[in-house]
Formats: sequence, C-alpha cells, structure tokens
Amino acid sequence: MSTNIYVVIMAGGSGTRFWPYSRDAKPKQFLDVIGTGRSLLQMTFDRFNEIATTDKIWVVSNEKYEDLIQEQLPELEKHQILLETEKRNTAPCIAYASYKIMKQDPNAVIVVSPSDHAIFKEKEFREVIHTSVEAANNDEKLITIGIRPNRPETGYGYIQYLSDPGVSVKKVKTFTEKPKTDLAAKFLESGDFLWNSGIFVWSIDSIIKAFEKYEDEMAALFASGLNDYYTDAERSFIKKTYSQCKNISIDYAIMEKAENVYVVPGDFGWSDLGSWNTLHEIKERDSDENVIEGSVMTYDSTNNYIKGKKGKVTVVQGCEGMLIADFDDVLLVCKKEDSSVFRDFITDVKAEKGDKYI
Repeated sequence: MSTNIYVVIMAGGSGTRFWPYSRDAKPKQFLDVIGTGRSLLQMTFDRFNEIATTDKIWVVSNEKYEDLIQEQLPELEKHQILLETEKRNTAPCIAYASYKIMKQDPNAVIVVSPSDHAIFKEKEFREVIHTSVEAANNDEKLITIGIRPNRPETGYGYIQYLSDPGVSVKKVKTFTEKPKTDLAAKFLESGDFLWNSGIFVWSIDSIIKAFEKYEDEMAALFASGLNDYYTDAERSFIKKTYSQCKNISIDYAIMEKAENVYVVPGDFGWSDLGSWNTLHEIKERDSDENVIEGSVMTYDSTNNYIKGKKGKVTVVQGCEGMLIADFDDVLLVCKKEDSSVFRDFITDVKAEKGDKYI
C-alpha cells in the first residue's frame, strides 16, 4: 500500500432517480441498494481501504449528512469528513478536498470516486487504480478511468482516446456528453470510445495547477483558506467560500479544457447504479426477466422491477418494462426506463403534497 495515496469519496448526491427509495433525508449512497448488508458508501469505503490506509480516505458530502456519515463510517476522524454548505457540483467539491489535502501532504496522489457505484471485479479494479496512481505519481497527468462499453448507452458521457497499442495510459482525444442513440452506436462500433466513469486519479500538484490555470477564481478562493483548514474556523470559511463558488462539474471546469488528460481503460464489472433500470440489470431476475422483492405474484408480466411492501401481497398482471415500488407513504408505478422524469415527479409531489414525501 503506497503511503501517499489519498482517496476522496464524493457522497453529496441526492439520488433522485431512485426515488421513492432514495429520499432527501437518506439518499441512495446511504442505503443497502444491492442487498449486501452494507450501504453503497460503506462498500466504496471497503473497496478503497484495500488501496489506501483508513486515515487517508476522505468523504465530501453535504453538511446535513454529517450524522449519517459518522454512523456508517465511524473509522473516520472528524477532519476526514468534509462538509459542504451548498450544492455546487463536483469541481468545488474536488477543489476543497485538494487544497485541504495539500496542506497535510504536498506529495499526495489523489483518487476521486463517487460513493454510489457498484464494482464486481475488485481485483481488476485495484489493478486499474494502481496503474493510474503510478502514472500520476511519475508525470503531470490528469487521469480518468474509462469503462469499455457493451451497448450504445445514452445516459453516460463518452471518452475518445488515441490508439496506442501496448500502452495502458492513453491520451484523451475528445469528451462527448450523453450522445443520442445513433451516435452512441457509432461510438461503440468504432472501438476507441469509453464510458466516463467519473473516477479520477492525479497528483496534488497536477490538480492544483489545473485549477489555477482553468478555474483561477475558484483556486484563489480555496487557497485563501490554507490557514483555516484543520481548525475551528474551517466551517465558517467553507460556508463563505461555497456561497461564492459557481456550480460546475470537474469535467466542464478542467477535464474538457486541459491538454494533459489521459484515460486508463477498465473492465471490472462497473455500474453507476444511476437508476432503477440499471439496478434491474445487475439484480437477479426470474425466468420472465422480472426483479422481484417482497411477496409478489406475477401473471403475463415481463422485464419489470417490482418492489413489494413488507407484510403485503402484491399481484401484478399484464405489465412489461414497468417499475412498481411500494413504500409506506408512496406507491410509484411508471416505465422503468424513464428515469429522466423522476425530477418532474419529485418537483410535482413536493409542490402538491409536501416535503415529507421527498
């Protein structure tokens, strides 16, 4: 285990496409979505604890989830939990962690990862991370992990790389955000495109230089707090800083602008678990391709995700490609693939029925 590897787990998402299972008070990263007995956040921590020591695993999340993080990851010290006061996307999140880590260890190599992904080939994953860490440690490379696509998925961003046989760390040519189906099919056919996993690896020096070059205002904001990190003044500093930060992803802020961006292709059983539909793909299905949870009886029904309520019999007939999710206060019935409409559901339910259902 290298002594200078730090892991930053981003755990501030709201998980709206998993509503009504995922709620504002307890979004999906804090839930045992797969049924392992560990939440997605805990599984992410366990995975990286094979790569970095416990004292070098950090979690960035919204301040309202502080108690949940402490409850689920009691191994973490207070300074390892970075609390955001507002949602500002991934660039400010990564800047905050980077400048704070820099004060502690200017020779750090940082692995940045979402908290809510599933990875089923742990050994292969560790190999990809170690390849990336070695490259980032030896050169000024901003590295992203790419996933070899197996279908023309329109819900992911794509990375095109320069073909260089025998080289594991490949130069990135272009980024493309969520293409239409026909373009995604061409990407798949070409063989030189990867899905963007949202997992990044870089040295502290490389990412700080990138912020200073491409997001100088944000860099100046977080650099001004070097005397406040690890002190009682940190919270008030972050509150002030986040109120001045723009809302922007690390992809738009840096990765799509920088010239020293590379990708390491990976094939380690990855899923971003972004929706009920992606969960359907990895869950055990019956002979009719239904995922069944609870006491459920089906007739002439195929390719559904049916989550019944405990202590209640659910009978479903004549459904195809549907999500039927029964919770104490919400029953949701909709097309399983239509995850883009979940924001509309949440907005309308909140407006008409109140926050308690969100």
